[in-house]
Amino acid sequence: MDWLFKPWQWYISGPLIALTLFLLLIIGKRFGMSSNLRTLCSIGGAGKNVSFFNFDWKSQRWNLIIAFGVIIGGFIATNFLTETSVVNLNPDVVMDLRNLGFESAGKTYMPTELFSNSVFGSFKGILILVIGGFLIGFGARYAGGCTSGHAISGLSNLQVPSLIAVIGFFIGGLVMVHFLFPLIF
Repeated sequence: MDWLFKPWQWYISGPLIALTLFLLLIIGKRFGMSSNLRTLCSIGGAGKNVSFFNFDWKSQRWNLIIAFGVIIGGFIATNFLTETSVVNLNPDVVMDLRNLGFESAGKTYMPTELFSNSVFGSFKGILILVIGGFLIGFGARYAGGCTSGHAISGLSNLQVPSLIAVIGFFIGGLVMVHFLFPLIF
């Protein structure tokens, strides 16, 4: 039972994700995390003002349970299955990140310069969060789903629009990291 409390390798977790998607496919459900935000807004009454949120949210309760499971799973993985809080990064990547001002690179799992409460203490930090949140929300709506919905569920269903969306996500990520990120930081 010792294996249960250590991080699972890709060859265990990958097939479990595939099995989950197969079961969802069998019962006629599509997976995606951004649809949970729409469901939560609908539960909160947003459908009274915006027609996009006016739908039968009760039909999406199953997806909220999956989102809740992801949160619980992340907590369990972080607090009980993580052997170290440091990611084994290439020394060149660590140096590049430190040159950009990320002193915690190679020392923590998430850069504290971005993922700490101190980001709320500066106008620049809040502006980045607001603009980034808007772009993510707009992009997920415009693409008809988020990265998890398209990359995991859509590609496993061999949907061409999901392939196009995933290619766009990767191009956007590359542009952000290599061109925009150095300009911002």
